[in-house]
Amino acid sequence: MGTALCRPLVDSGWNVRLWGTWLDDHLVDAIDAGQPHPHTNVPAAKGITTFRSAQLEDALDGANVVVMAVASVGVPKVTELAAHGIARADAIWLTSKGFWTDPDGRIKLLPDAIRTIAAGQDAKVPPLVAIAGPVKANECGAGMPTATVFSSSDFEVAKKYAGMTSTDSYAIAAANDEVGVELCAPLKNVYAIALGISDGLGEATGTPHHNLKAATFAQAIKELALLCKHLGGHSETAYALAGVGDLEVTGLSGRNKIYGSRIGRGESPEHALQEMDRLEQTVEGVPASGLATKLVEQRAQEIVDQLPLLHCVARILEGDVGDVRSALVAAALPAKG
Repeated sequence: MGTALCRPLVDSGWNVRLWGTWLDDHLVDAIDAGQPHPHTNVPAAKGITTFRSAQLEDALDGANVVVMAVASVGVPKVTELAAHGIARADAIWLTSKGFWTDPDGRIKLLPDAIRTIAAGQDAKVPPLVAIAGPVKANECGAGMPTATVFSSSDFEVAKKYAGMTSTDSYAIAAANDEVGVELCAPLKNVYAIALGISDGLGEATGTPHHNLKAATFAQAIKELALLCKHLGGHSETAYALAGVGDLEVTGLSGRNKIYGSRIGRGESPEHALQEMDRLEQTVEGVPASGLATKLVEQRAQEIVDQLPLLHCVARILEGDVGDVRSALVAAALPAKG
């Protein structure tokens, strides 16, 4: 996603530097060689300056905005390494999707992780913009029509950067719901696994499960709205780009959907994940599932019984479900009476 985001940034006039982590040097090598990005098969935007993993300080030097686009598992380490460069910037943008466990075992959203970890480095985080929405990296990187949301606790900050970055093909809605956007971003990956299971059931049986998938989608949005409301965000966020929009596109072809399809076809969650790892396809919904259920236990006990789909996915991934189809039907379809 970091490489994909370079496209609208360049198109809107930004001077862009692209840094790769210690896991990404081979990707940067491909970009520098003029090859398409190995994971999206789309060439990087022309005019960007690339930096290898050992060149983080050079990449951050003089940056007005720092964009964090690593997988959620890498956010703590990258924050530690980049904390003082982030502190010197005017803003940090976040496209990473996930949760963080603090030293006391409390589940936190990624903006809280960044602020806490940076504080431990005696660095203050500038205004943060949470970026989410229905954005497939390959389409965004190719300059295809895309709509997304920039959200900040300071609405003026969100509006400022939305205005500076919007193009004819990259439309940005400004919002002031950091919490809601940061909840929808990882949770939609969890729910996309359930959508994928519906597709996999159809593939395994030869009979499409479109009705089940639609019911699963509706239940997912209902649960997203509840979680946003009870955890300090806006329930409306679930019905906009960060919720409905992002879940729709992820449920069509995202990695979490593909992983769920494998389970629906009959693969064990463990084997399916091993295959995804082998293909270098990160499935963010797997760690997010367990962390999300812990977050609910810690901060939203009063709505546990209203989140059957979230807990169904968690049980499936833990291997605690014998009949996946029956479990999904029970979680997605309204109860009788």
